[in-house]
Amino acid sequence: MRVVMIGTGYVGLVSGACFADFGHAVTCVDKDAAKIDALRRGVMPIYEPGLEGLVAKNTKADRLSFTTEPAEVIGDADVVFLAVGTPSRRGDGHADLTYVYAASEEVAKLLSGYTVIVTKSTVPVGTGDEVEAIVRRVAPGADFDVASNPEFLREGAAIADFKRPDRVVVGTESERATEALRELYRPLYLNETPLIATSRRTAELTKYAANAFLAAKITFINEVADLCEKVGADVQEVARGIGLDNRIGPKFLNAGPGYGGSCFPKDTLALSRTAQQYGAPVTIVDAVILANERRKARMADVVVEAAGGKVSGKTIAVLGLTFKPNTDDMRDAPSLDIVPALQKAGATIRAYDPAGQQEAQKHLSDVAYSDSPYACAEGADIAVIVTEWDELRALDLDRLAGLLADRVLVDLRNIYTDEDASAAGLAYRALGKPVRQEPVVRLVAGNTAS
Repeated sequence: MRVVMIGTGYVGLVSGACFADFGHAVTCVDKDAAKIDALRRGVMPIYEPGLEGLVAKNTKADRLSFTTEPAEVIGDADVVFLAVGTPSRRGDGHADLTYVYAASEEVAKLLSGYTVIVTKSTVPVGTGDEVEAIVRRVAPGADFDVASNPEFLREGAAIADFKRPDRVVVGTESERATEALRELYRPLYLNETPLIATSRRTAELTKYAANAFLAAKITFINEVADLCEKVGADVQEVARGIGLDNRIGPKFLNAGPGYGGSCFPKDTLALSRTAQQYGAPVTIVDAVILANERRKARMADVVVEAAGGKVSGKTIAVLGLTFKPNTDDMRDAPSLDIVPALQKAGATIRAYDPAGQQEAQKHLSDVAYSDSPYACAEGADIAVIVTEWDELRALDLDRLAGLLADRVLVDLRNIYTDEDASAAGLAYRALGKPVRQEPVVRLVAGNTAS
């Protein structure tokens, strides 16, 4: 099939490359000429494991191409995806649909023959209705259908998620459009991936409901972690105890500094605003949003507590900056709350992230960046693990202890154990674990723990 992807952001680029790998002829369209030129040269605008190779493979096979000119390809397309940004609207939290509606109007002017126009972007309930109205107004004689096909991709594992999904959700008001999308996803359908064919509005809401539920699960275990610290329980053991119940499941039950990224923050907020608009408030989601903001703000206090109540004049090594590993995405990352709060408290910040440092520099000021976790820790007083990158899961704790003046490790991802840290002579603070009043540390000649 001939596929056009409007937008070469995270969703559009990954989806376009994967559809091309299924054997379809895909053209990705973007107004950003510099980005298109870079993609033609094989330079990726985002960090996503495996994406560069997938794009190169399908570009070489002439299944994937890039252009700034939609007029060159839309007239011949069987399916046109709208994969443009839907950020939170400034001031009220609703999803900003400006780009979606502008793209719809532009596509409408170029239609020729039957075309399925698909919203791949995450959009509020009823957006497909408005897209259809725009196309009918601009091109009253056009032969088309509008569908919703939300994505469920995890940054850092997006290609695997696209090729081996739990399900594919397709929302249409037309059997003709449904069959076209079944054909598009046929490689998955043949592998018995469930394809849920439903109405457009149901598909739109399914995406928001999924993200809100996962955000609630994260927030729940974070609040349980706070309770564990007060009562002397272990949140990891609690999570295992409830996660083995197949009605609950173990995923998204890892206590941490709060959720971030491009989806959960804006999607929970947009769902809340939509629910208010329709007079059916989702109070659980409202509580999740508030609790997550408080969670991220609280993390700097955890570091200060571990430092003995004061970080003024201290140098803190922040290990990991992105909102999760295997991405360079800094959107709503907990580090964006933690670092400024520690700076405000008088700390000097060094930082290390395997992929996110260039992006972090756009958001964080007065930070010294290092080229390894050990270079970051050398001469610092305290180390704080913010993102659970694989290389941060296998640190030499003895070496780390020898580099830190105060020999304090704050682990906001619960990667290590109190026993391992103590054996290395580190005072250790994790989340959702009993907090030792008198940290047990091993004294090393020439280096005394505070």
